[in-house]
Amino acid sequence: KKQKKMGKGKSDDPKDVKRKEKDKMQLRRHIGYFDGVSFIIGSIVGAGIFVSPTGVLKHSLLNVGIALTIWTASGLVSLMGSLCYAELGPALPFSGGEYSHIKRGLGSLPAFVFIWTSTFTKPASNAARALLFAEYATQPFYGICPAPEALKKCLALAVLWSLGILNGRSVKMAAWVQTIFTLLKMMALSVIAVGGIVLLVGGRKESLARFEDAFSSEIPNVSQVAEAFFQGLYAYGGWWSLNYMAEEMKNPSRNIPLTVMTAVPAVIVFYLLVNISYLTVLTPKEIVSSVAVAVTWADRVIPSVAWIIPLSVAVSIFGALNSSMFTLGRLSYAGSQSGHLPALISMLNVHSCTPAPAMIFSTTIASIFIIPSDLITLTNYFGFSAWLMIGLTCASLIVLRYREPHLHRPYKVFLPVPFVMVAMSVFLVLAPIVWSPNLQYVYAFLFMLGSLIIYLPFIHFKLHFAFLDKITCHLQLLLEVSPADGSAEGKCE
Repeated sequence: KKQKKMGKGKSDDPKDVKRKEKDKMQLRRHIGYFDGVSFIIGSIVGAGIFVSPTGVLKHSLLNVGIALTIWTASGLVSLMGSLCYAELGPALPFSGGEYSHIKRGLGSLPAFVFIWTSTFTKPASNAARALLFAEYATQPFYGICPAPEALKKCLALAVLWSLGILNGRSVKMAAWVQTIFTLLKMMALSVIAVGGIVLLVGGRKESLARFEDAFSSEIPNVSQVAEAFFQGLYAYGGWWSLNYMAEEMKNPSRNIPLTVMTAVPAVIVFYLLVNISYLTVLTPKEIVSSVAVAVTWADRVIPSVAWIIPLSVAVSIFGALNSSMFTLGRLSYAGSQSGHLPALISMLNVHSCTPAPAMIFSTTIASIFIIPSDLITLTNYFGFSAWLMIGLTCASLIVLRYREPHLHRPYKVFLPVPFVMVAMSVFLVLAPIVWSPNLQYVYAFLFMLGSLIIYLPFIHFKLHFAFLDKITCHLQLLLEVSPADGSAEGKCE
């Protein structure tokens, strides 16, 4: 008894320690190496490589050699960025990805601007994916006639909420779905890649000529190369997704760097092989004029089973949407934990220890964007903000290297790499605004600055309304959720 009073005599039994850890309300480490690879590949490979790899070729002035070089360079830039994130992920293994890194390196205000902007742009991106999935899923039933808009929007909403509920109930199930759909889309890419190699080895003279004189066409100017580069980088978007689930990775010190070094190079190789396959079957002019390159390719090479490609596009979009919704839920969860979003969003379901309120929050916002599709078009002007946040994240890495030199870093990227990424980010943020100035960019900047209206009273000066606590308590009981890092019992009695 005396020992108990003095706080001594506590059980050091490993079973007791393990049980206490299990009883804690916290995210569980369910995501392994193969799950991580699936999430990264699933995030990068969407509809783009199947539907419209025309942008790079068009801005390269149909110069095959320049186009393939830009695809390679875009992949290498994405790999450099992912290596920077591979240092930050194991060193700061928290949910929230760039948000958590920017907050640690640069402070609360830049992190709040990031989550403010992401709360608008990322759900809009998910809404666009859901609508595109609905387009490909319904069109085969209507032939040459367009599918009804109401049907597409209803299907998009159904897909959004199905994935939202799935990710809110079970991390294991979400990871399993992601792995299955990633395997399916990679099988489809393999069909295109292998088909192209077989035809190329077969020695069609006109196909071989395109690669023998790859650089013989007109050389694009600097502005056109930059535009092509933008298109290539857009196709590789999503390489940053793994850091959003660092808190749920098994052995993050080992698995995050290893996963990144496996997934991104694999995508680079597949993208190059698929583009070579397209160029083997189709002329550069045919590729640029095609609405869906992979479909045109299938009609030429495998006409009897060409329906596989539109189906593969739908599968690919579904997998990318699942990954994006998973990561967006973790971003909302991390922002709420830091006090930048309502407290309810940081709570976990008492049965599954998943961030169910965060998933409901992000899915609801995405659903709102589905109704008026014009809002999705507006978010295209926020494209520069993605590279702004990547630049801030890489700047955070540099700051932390000097400010916290003793921070445990299982993996260290070569220091000039983040400097190159910061420079690239500055270029990619300013270039579209300088080359094609548009009033919508002003609106985007004003929206980002508008975050100060919320930040100053509610975050900096901690303005709080008591009635919100009562609302939170009732919703907590309704959703059966509890704050993280505590017991599942007695949270709202």
